[in-house]
Amino acid sequence: MFLLLAVLQVSQATSPIARVDVSPASGELEIGQTLQFAARAVDSAGQPVAGVQIRWFDGGGQGDIDSTGLLTAGYRGTVLVTAAASVGESRPVFGRATVTVRPESASRIELAPVGGALLIGTRLTLSGKAFSVHNDPRDDAVSFSSSSPLVVTVAADGRLLARAAGRATITARAGPATATLPVQVLPTALVRLEAKPAGATVRTGDVVRFSASGQGPTGKLVSGFAVRWSVDGGSGLASIDGTGAFVAEQPGRYTITAAAGNRVADQVVTVTPRRVTRGMEVLGRVPVHFRSAEVWVHPGGACAYLSTIADRVYAIDIRNPEQPVIVDSMMVDARLINDVMTTEDGRFGVFSREGASNRKNGLKLFDAGDPCHPKVIADYFETVTGGVHSSYVYQGHVYLTDDATGSMRVIDIQDPYHPREVARWQTEQTEAGRYLHDIQVIDGLAYLAYWNDGLIVLDVGNGLKGGSPEHPVLVSQLKYNLSETYARVDQLYGLGYRGTHTAWRAGRYVFVGDEVYAARSSKGLKDGNNLTWGRLHVIDVSDIQRPHEVAWYEPTDGGVHNVWVEGDTLYLGNYQGGARVLDISGELKGDLLRQGREISWILTADSMGVKPRVPFAWGVVVKNGVMYVPDINSGLWVMRVEPKPGQYLP
Repeated sequence: MFLLLAVLQVSQATSPIARVDVSPASGELEIGQTLQFAARAVDSAGQPVAGVQIRWFDGGGQGDIDSTGLLTAGYRGTVLVTAAASVGESRPVFGRATVTVRPESASRIELAPVGGALLIGTRLTLSGKAFSVHNDPRDDAVSFSSSSPLVVTVAADGRLLARAAGRATITARAGPATATLPVQVLPTALVRLEAKPAGATVRTGDVVRFSASGQGPTGKLVSGFAVRWSVDGGSGLASIDGTGAFVAEQPGRYTITAAAGNRVADQVVTVTPRRVTRGMEVLGRVPVHFRSAEVWVHPGGACAYLSTIADRVYAIDIRNPEQPVIVDSMMVDARLINDVMTTEDGRFGVFSREGASNRKNGLKLFDAGDPCHPKVIADYFETVTGGVHSSYVYQGHVYLTDDATGSMRVIDIQDPYHPREVARWQTEQTEAGRYLHDIQVIDGLAYLAYWNDGLIVLDVGNGLKGGSPEHPVLVSQLKYNLSETYARVDQLYGLGYRGTHTAWRAGRYVFVGDEVYAARSSKGLKDGNNLTWGRLHVIDVSDIQRPHEVAWYEPTDGGVHNVWVEGDTLYLGNYQGGARVLDISGELKGDLLRQGREISWILTADSMGVKPRVPFAWGVVVKNGVMYVPDINSGLWVMRVEPKPGQYLP
């Protein structure tokens, strides 16, 4: 109480400082570069104030500033440099500057393949993307040239024409980076071109893969040549890529055209509404007096564990989902308990914590032999006392995020009473702004949501790269331009912080979610949460060493927080948008929201919540068809989606 009163007294003290000028007021840096800032505090008469203390802060997570005001640029984006000036116990007065951080110059170019040999007369448009040495996508215009213009001509912007039989090399340039693409032009002339399939009828979101074949002058079937695909008609909300993969976001009739050599062929696709919506019912509730966080269901299904943004984990009997009840709890020294998860056999569990009063954060291990009455048995903090935000249990090891260093640590818990660290892994770009947020491990591969570093895939026992829990090995990385994706949010509200937040592998895809907070609230927002956004990126990892984005989902009313996938259904906590359920059946391509893949949703709001009538859903765990949704403001919700037509509830 005394500390609280002292803080209030400090905050109410009048400051002699009228203004704080930060110089330079703005700047632009490349990743790894530094910029020295200075601050000058003046009074109402414009005179320097004596005895001023200056503290420096950086906002946005794209850099790091030390106590002298020296900023190190870490990651692409915007850094809000803040100088807090105070005299004695007076309240601080703030001055600010903005720094734009750019990627290093282009070091490589990725070129889209042309899809086979070219026929004389074929026209295509080449495309390429430049990347920095640390895999940041760049905005450089990629220019093209041909080694043999008599065989293939190509304009600087990528427009290509196959002119004569032969071979040529296409060179792409972006700054100092170059890439080459060998092409072959065949002398074959087609008398007929055919596109397949014919007369397809599909729903919005369904992917149709078209192919083309032709007939030569002698009647011989010709295939394997490059085709220029295009789509027309319908509502215009449809696309087809260079491989012939078509998808529509709106119903209608679309004409698909294939062009190769001097021939064209058409097919018509009829697209109908997807119609996947179903109802959702609330089975039970567990309101709590603390703000709740993660939930985990014991493998046996008798009890669930609900962590809190406080000092405890609740054990909840869920044998009757319609009457869940708190039966026990585990209390520890913490201000925030995040992930809670058991071993695969359910005998033991761990939860991560931050904000301990003695600064000994890290993991707590518990005995879950009696699922509804877990008991803490061990503590691990030696190398992670700065705090653990997220953790994942897999085959006798805990893969966790270390707040202090932004690294992944691997803790051996095969003897749960004596946990020990066996490995550490981190990105190499820079320590300034490096932060690891979440981890999932499946089939010996770890999927890391690495905030500014995007999606990282590590071999921790899969065999692909010879990795193990004791020796994680990098498999691949995928970065995307967060600043570009959320430019509109930045323009309207400013980006408080944003980054790659979660990763979930299911089948051929990794679902990667962003967490985005506004720097300032909407003027019309009262007694609610901070504004949040977030896109769910669908990453195709069928070639695990070359992951690429193929689809996305971005809700209009909230951010994407944590996700869970069961079969062809994805469940997510949508923050202020509540709980949401998506159809992810079939091949995924394009905008899942506009395709009508939302199955159901519910606002998890309660008039008796910590914040009344304000939903803030954290995530979803699914067990036996039942959804367990923790809402930060209103506790645990137990829900179920209506079955598909012809299905029955378990």
